[in-house]
Amino acid sequence: MNKVILIGRLTKDPNVSYSQSNGESRAIARYTLAVDRGFSRNNSNGDQPTADFISCVAFGKTGEFVEKYLRKGTKIAVTGRIQTGSYTNKEGQKVYTTDVVVENHEFVESKNANGGGSSFSGGSSAPSAPDSDEDFMNIPGGIDDQIPFS
Repeated sequence: MNKVILIGRLTKDPNVSYSQSNGESRAIARYTLAVDRGFSRNNSNGDQPTADFISCVAFGKTGEFVEKYLRKGTKIAVTGRIQTGSYTNKEGQKVYTTDVVVENHEFVESKNANGGGSSFSGGSSAPSAPDSDEDFMNIPGGIDDQIPFS
């Protein structure tokens, strides 16, 4: 089984391009997700948190969702699969790649949340309910058929 679940923040705005296939345009969204490792005692800075920077790619409707809603700093949970590949660069060297092909995105915090408490402990505690609806992103009406996840 090849299944990945990550929670992290986008390191910069996603790079979205479109490819043509059989006369249809298909979105390809690429971004890097900074995923907290927790704490590392082997770190020369003491007990400082460390992060992994995971390359993610989303296709089709999922890629269109990325273009429309995700920005640098957005904290999301993604599910998908790991895909490896390789290519030969301009210098003739073989380059190996590893990406997470994203199948689903979920927002982890409201768009107005501050940077506090950004680490994921893996526990089962649910976030507290917001005080008002203004902490949530306004989703336009009629978008239910366009959202790539449920």
